[in-house]
Amino acid sequence: FMREAKQQGAHVMLLIQENLKGSPWPHDHIDELFITPNMENHEWVFNTVSYLCRTRKIDRIVPLDEYDVELVAQLREHLRIPGMGVSATRHFRDKLVMRLLAQEAGIPVPDFVQVMHYDDLRNYMQQVTPPWVLKPRTEAGAMGIKKIQQADELWRWLEMLGDRQSHFLLEQFLPGDVYHVDSIIWDDEVVFSSAQQYGQPPMTVAHGGGVFISRNLPGDSDDVAALRQMNAQVIKALGMTRGVTHAEFIKAQADGQFYFLEVAGRVGGAHLADLVEASTGVNLWREWANVNIADARDIPYQLPPLHERYAGLLVCLAKQEWPDLSGYQDSEVVWRLHKKQHAGLIVASPQARRVQELLDSYAQRFAVDFLAVAPPKDKPTE
Repeated sequence: FMREAKQQGAHVMLLIQENLKGSPWPHDHIDELFITPNMENHEWVFNTVSYLCRTRKIDRIVPLDEYDVELVAQLREHLRIPGMGVSATRHFRDKLVMRLLAQEAGIPVPDFVQVMHYDDLRNYMQQVTPPWVLKPRTEAGAMGIKKIQQADELWRWLEMLGDRQSHFLLEQFLPGDVYHVDSIIWDDEVVFSSAQQYGQPPMTVAHGGGVFISRNLPGDSDDVAALRQMNAQVIKALGMTRGVTHAEFIKAQADGQFYFLEVAGRVGGAHLADLVEASTGVNLWREWANVNIADARDIPYQLPPLHERYAGLLVCLAKQEWPDLSGYQDSEVVWRLHKKQHAGLIVASPQARRVQELLDSYAQRFAVDFLAVAPPKDKPTE
């Protein structure tokens, strides 16, 4: 994002938390770097950015992390800088809000209830077959999700949550295959979307361990057509005007129907953007920068040229500090992850069958060569 913004002539200022100052930022593409002791102290951040505005004209503010999305929305409103404000941002941060909006638009969602009025919870549990999942409304990914088998178990969790109860929702657990659609939006229209399927649902990997896998789907398949249609409906219902999104859907085993799960107004994590680039040629981080620059300059956004091929991603937590991937030498390997305590790579081919063969083979090898399992996180790490 920062490299593309700089190459397009933008003056790039980066504000980070102090403990991240040693990270490998692209300093040759950053004009000014500012450090705050703690991003969670919103007053410090507000004071810092407001002070910078005394001598600098800031045209756009963009969050590079899910947990900064609401803070940036508050900053935009405080400084009157264009972009999504607090209310619009909650459509893409609050799982309860996005489900309510989708439901109002006629988009299928798993049966859910707000954790608020206890009689509503009792009625829900009498009418909706367990298991259920207790989900934080504003955490990222599978963080903090609890699978609930019976009513007594729910009440125990709610007692432990105390005053935090209202920050959760209860939803029916639907077994099925989970998919994600990554999109670029310009002037209320989805100008690019790429549909992928996870090897296992992210919640399964997060809670039970294993190799995280995703692969793109044939562009002419019925599933892709259905996913793209539902994805466009979701984005319209939630009111995204310009930007990028990462949406997740499940195809339920019980009825073969797609259901909307959640959507984020940002580039997807877990290196899914690298998978999208390997299969389409579109770098979502780069294009997110270009969307912001086009918007700031009041010029049309132009999608870059596309290519189509099949690609698959594998990532896992590794028992080695720096895993050695040199044994994976098939010509289809197009990307390797260089990250402490993680192993990962992407394969790409004109043939979907070849990609699936490599994913199956490499997943087994990853489990032997690298795989480590850590307890699921309830809170983000700093």
